[in-house]
Amino acid sequence: MSKIITTHLTVGSRVEDVWAILTALGAYGEWNPFITSASGTVAPGERLDLAIHPPGGRPMKFKPWVTAVEECRYMEWLGRAGIPGIFDGRHSFTLTPLANERTLVQQSETFSGALLPFASPLLARTRQGFDQMNEALGRRVGGSHRQPPRGC
Repeated sequence: MSKIITTHLTVGSRVEDVWAILTALGAYGEWNPFITSASGTVAPGERLDLAIHPPGGRPMKFKPWVTAVEECRYMEWLGRAGIPGIFDGRHSFTLTPLANERTLVQQSETFSGALLPFASPLLARTRQGFDQMNEALGRRVGGSHRQPPRGC
């Protein structure tokens, strides 16, 4: 059994600019109200160090593994609570370029594991956190914090 949370956002910025912001982990604390701290290398097999603060919930730290990266298109990590199968979350960002230098951003997480039936409150707060992060990302890409393109 699994549960999926998916949100979408269309921003008025090029996919390269959105990618640069999402992969500049060290700057998350400047703009991101949900993932309040992030560090590590965005490359398959690397481990990230993340802190999240779900709305109405307690801050949490975890160290997910980066499982897939397709430059300027897709980034995915897998976080676990303890051993595999207890409570796992596979988080992803998918970027789709649109006409007129716009980008469709999809943020998703698939949750699974033995504790899933007891996680409804956490999942609801997580969805709210995704929405807050999307709003903040929209402000960030529309503001003056444009990152230099990474050659997508």
